[in-house]
Amino acid sequence: MNKEILLVEDEEELCLTLGDRLQCEGYRVTFARDGVEAFDKLTHGSFDLAIVDIMLPLRSGLELCADIRRAGMSIPIIILTARIQTVDKLVGLKLGADDYVCKPFDTLELMARIEAQLRRTLQRTDLSKYDQRHIHRIGPIVLDMIKTQVTREGQKINLTAKEYQLLRYLTEHRGETISREDLLLQVWGNRVDTLTRTVDMHIASLRQKLEAVPKKPELILTVPGLGYRLAPDSENAAAKSHGPLNM
Repeated sequence: MNKEILLVEDEEELCLTLGDRLQCEGYRVTFARDGVEAFDKLTHGSFDLAIVDIMLPLRSGLELCADIRRAGMSIPIIILTARIQTVDKLVGLKLGADDYVCKPFDTLELMARIEAQLRRTLQRTDLSKYDQRHIHRIGPIVLDMIKTQVTREGQKINLTAKEYQLLRYLTEHRGETISREDLLLQVWGNRVDTLTRTVDMHIASLRQKLEAVPKKPELILTVPGLGYRLAPDSENAAAKSHGPLNM
């Protein structure tokens, strides 16, 4: 497991007992005894989760939660509170805590809540990686290969099935020059009744829908005598500064 947990608690006995239990469960534990020390450790360290007592010296747990979120840290936070008022729990959640446990608490319950928060973090991370693999940006254009959807600034661009397949193939081979013959083979299946002119017509149609100035393409580039290629990001930037590389 080897997850790193920051335990922010000023009660010595609770630090010892809870710290021992967390370590027995396979977690690495770092201690902070007040809100100022905790924020400093969070700023300079790397933690997977923080357990924060509300009643802390120097800076309260609620103030610490607010400071953590203002600093842009997304670490899961579980607050510990001896208070029974609902308002304290709500304030903690509104200030950025992800969950809370009331003292005295069942250690098994706390362990379950820790596991749940770490599991959610892992799922969000996996989803983010998944999205990055299947969402491609082509200048202002976004190609979502899961939704089979193409958008510009959130507005859907309607492509025919062949236009979408052609754009997807160019995207999968971004930066490579693809001949008309290869495009026919991969997108149309190289049917004997299909001419290379078909590729040119579909490229022209794509440019009409995707390019800012279709007659001066910056995204789908022509390589004279060889075929077409989708410009990499660096070329998109260069094209905007110096004009299109190929017409």
